[in-house]
Amino acid sequence: MDLENTLYLDLAGGRVTIQLRPDLAPKHVARIKELAREGFYDGLTFHRVIEGFMAQGGCPDGNGMGGSGQNLPQEFSREPHVRGTCSMARAANPNSADSQFFICFADARFLDGQYTVWGKVTDGMEHVDAIKRGQGRNGEVKDPDQIIKMAVAADVDAA
Repeated sequence: MDLENTLYLDLAGGRVTIQLRPDLAPKHVARIKELAREGFYDGLTFHRVIEGFMAQGGCPDGNGMGGSGQNLPQEFSREPHVRGTCSMARAANPNSADSQFFICFADARFLDGQYTVWGKVTDGMEHVDAIKRGQGRNGEVKDPDQIIKMAVAADVDAA
């Protein structure tokens, strides 16, 4: 396992292991690792969670409107959005991804080529499946589940 390109996402139910894909999205992977190393994601919520689709988190405002303040240029690929895919959320502008991301509960191939895929869950998907779902079409979550900690595995395993 490449510990420098592995992310640990600690949730209430347990640890999720994500294999990062710098081959697909080098700028996004570098930024996510930078933010994780700063502790940016620790304590943030999964504010938008839609059953059978995805769980979205990484917003410091907890409402889908915030970010780290650094937009990233799109790095679209042919990598499919399937169960366990980690991809960047964005506004209408393809170059508006910042810190918000989502993890697919199921295949969402209609997103292919329109959102930047940066990783894939390799272990602990049952913990992602346990994230509290939101209500309505937009999936807004009342009292949402939190990211306890997000860390680059190399930093954890070296400790």
